[in-house]
Amino acid sequence: MRIKLASVLVNDQAKALTFYTDILGFVKKADISAGTYRWLTVVSPEDPDGTQLVLEPNENPAAKAYQEALLRQGIYAASFFVDDIRKEYERLKKLGVKFTMEPTKLPGTPATIAVLDDTCGNLIQITQLQDF
Repeated sequence: MRIKLASVLVNDQAKALTFYTDILGFVKKADISAGTYRWLTVVSPEDPDGTQLVLEPNENPAAKAYQEALLRQGIYAASFFVDDIRKEYERLKKLGVKFTMEPTKLPGTPATIAVLDDTCGNLIQITQLQDF
């Protein structure tokens, strides 16, 4: 068994595609018209055949309520890993990305995290793992 797809709800697919590709650096994998929506996925350029992130429209009332509740409570919708969180944080800040948490070392763990606003209704965590 493998994970091939994971979804993040977005309130605007076109805006999400721009943010996830032009700002975060992912690459568009699939873009297929599905009526009024698109089957839209992105992948890491470091793993083009890896797990695809579906930029899923939040048009279902339950999906929209769930997304809005996560955002209100400050809960991230997805987590992405980086090799150098400070460098990535500075790069994204220069591109105008709004962070709700600057890089913070989590006590007792090998993780440093930061949280950003994806402009499409979500908080996204970026994580750097280091050896203890």
